[in-house]
Amino acid sequence: QVQMVESGGGSVQVGGSLTLSCRVVEYTCWGWLRQRSGQEREWVATVFSSDATTYTESVKGRFTVSRDNGKKTVHLQMNTLQLEDTAIYYCAAGYYAGNMRCDFAKTGQGTQVTVTS
Repeated sequence: QVQMVESGGGSVQVGGSLTLSCRVVEYTCWGWLRQRSGQEREWVATVFSSDATTYTESVKGRFTVSRDNGKKTVHLQMNTLQLEDTAIYYCAAGYYAGNMRCDFAKTGQGTQVTVTS
């Protein structure tokens, strides 16, 4: 079974940028989740097979999710990073559930993103 492995995490100062990447498996929608310390995992962004995208409100205008179908890779470009973006980020894959929602069925191991002041 193909494992989903994230890359690109690290430490960056407030206002900086990072790009996360993940080799994905065959599903119909893909995205990113994150888990801040002491909090539950939350959804961040989704890209569908149509290349339509959706984002959680707090990252709109700062994050961009995209996919490279040929390379079977999903990216998360994160700009203007803020302290509250510090979290473990997980790539995810699943099936379209209607109404621009993805029912995620598989996630990667996660990569740490730390934003410092």
